Order: sequence, then C-alpha cells, then structure tokens
Amino acid sequence: MFPTKQHLLTARTLGVAIIATIGLSACATYDDEFAGINSRLDRLDTQVQGAAQSAESANQAAQRANQRLDQVESRVQQLEAAPRRVPRG
Repeated sequence: MFPTKQHLLTARTLGVAIIATIGLSACATYDDEFAGINSRLDRLDTQVQGAAQSAESANQAAQRANQRLDQVESRVQQLEAAPRRVPRG
C-alpha cells in the first residue's frame, strides 16, 4: 500500500501540530522564567526604593545634627571670647 496524497497531507499536518505544541510549551517555560525574573526585579526595586528613602531620612537627620553642632560651636566661641569674670570674695 503506497501513501496517497491524503496520507501525506495528514502526516504533514500532524507533524506541524506536534512541532507547534513543542514550541508553545517551550514558550510557556520561558514565560514562567520571565515571570519569576520580573517578580525578583520588582522585589529588588522595592528594596532599592526603601533603601533610598532610608538614606534620604538619614541625610536629613545628619544635616539637622550639623546645624545644631554649628550653633553649639558658635556659642562656645562666644563664651571663650568673653572676658573672664573675677570670682567674688
């Protein structure tokens, strides 16, 4: 029994369907991997944003502390420059 055009067409269609299924399953695997990578990137982005906010808060606190130190230094210089008082008695 020789293969007819009908048989060849059916075999070709079946082959294309099998290849398409394998290709789509591979794409699904990559989709899962990309979803995992995107999830990790989102978590890292959130952590980076939190670290940036913490750094900004620390920077503002340091600036306020420096301002207070400048005020104290100014007052210390005034007291050191003031004439000495003579003790009573």
